[in-house]
Amino acid sequence: MILRDPVTAYVALGANLGDARAAVLQAFEALDSWPEVQVTSRSALYRTAPHEAQGPDFINAVARIETRLSAPDVLDALQAIEHSAGRLRSYVNAPRSLDLDLLFYGDACMHSPRLTLPHPRWRERAFVLVPLADVWPQRVGPEDLARVAGQAIARDVAVGE
Repeated sequence: MILRDPVTAYVALGANLGDARAAVLQAFEALDSWPEVQVTSRSALYRTAPHEAQGPDFINAVARIETRLSAPDVLDALQAIEHSAGRLRSYVNAPRSLDLDLLFYGDACMHSPRLTLPHPRWRERAFVLVPLADVWPQRVGPEDLARVAGQAIARDVAVGE
């Protein structure tokens, strides 16, 4: 594990199997308890229809984190959290008990077989752009939101909220 000066990074969280809402909330906690990672802000939860995926509706969110881990080590942490939540990668875009994607890692630009930063499709998905705007409004412009206006997304409100 390589430790660095603190870096601000952004992580997309989503789930559409089982209690998806609970899975995303637990993932926020798991991420915040990971060594050298601190969740500094989190978006609201959003309900979205599957986009280029299958299964029931997703619950999606974005977390802003501060970390001293390298980008590959953050990816390892995300995959470990997914695994502990029962994530199976049975086929591309399969329904997910938990899906965590590293969207941005500081201003890093990288492309490897394992990790591309910024995430290559972040601007194509309402389920990323809308919650990202909650935690990094300067990054998401009106033209970004207009591009995904046809994708259904709604703030998720739990019973009693």
